[in-house]
Amino acid sequence: MKQLIFLLVFISSSIFAQSGTYKVDPEHSFANWKIRHVVSKTSGTIPDMTGDMMINLDDMSQSKINVEMTLLKIDSDHKKRDNHIQEKKFLNTSVFPAIIFNSTKIVMKDDTNGVVSGTLAMGGVEKTLDIPFKLLGFGDDPWGGYRVGLEGNIDLKASDFGYSWGLKENSSLGDKIEVNLLVEGIKQ
Repeated sequence: MKQLIFLLVFISSSIFAQSGTYKVDPEHSFANWKIRHVVSKTSGTIPDMTGDMMINLDDMSQSKINVEMTLLKIDSDHKKRDNHIQEKKFLNTSVFPAIIFNSTKIVMKDDTNGVVSGTLAMGGVEKTLDIPFKLLGFGDDPWGGYRVGLEGNIDLKASDFGYSWGLKENSSLGDKIEVNLLVEGIKQ
């Protein structure tokens, strides 16, 4: 009986330790992307991600994720291309410098896999979408903090956000953007 009580206390304290508010760690969170370029693909990352996550492990439907990614630091490992991507003809970052996602609903499929639904604002257009994600885990970090890790994958159509480059005949760029989100949060 004492062992059962100890186990229940341990599990309850573990869930309590994991639930809470997490700040997105911009040094360890990224949006990696790929897009067709002529006959191959080019890729890069959006390394500047900020935001917060409120995680309620007792009822994940009560959890929230809000993230902002600045496009001003988009990195394809080619400075000339990075500058070109930011021009009016493509992302128009002088007018639309960020991508913003605000969750409206989180549904877990099992202990580690779920779907976060929400509104994505990009290029002056807001779209409701679902992002499948995996809860990678929780744990102590070497600096005395406590962290959560998430990974999500989604394919976006640039044309859904007002970008027409992939719709032109013989376009050098595709319309589909493959996005891999790696998000690490620090418990507050």
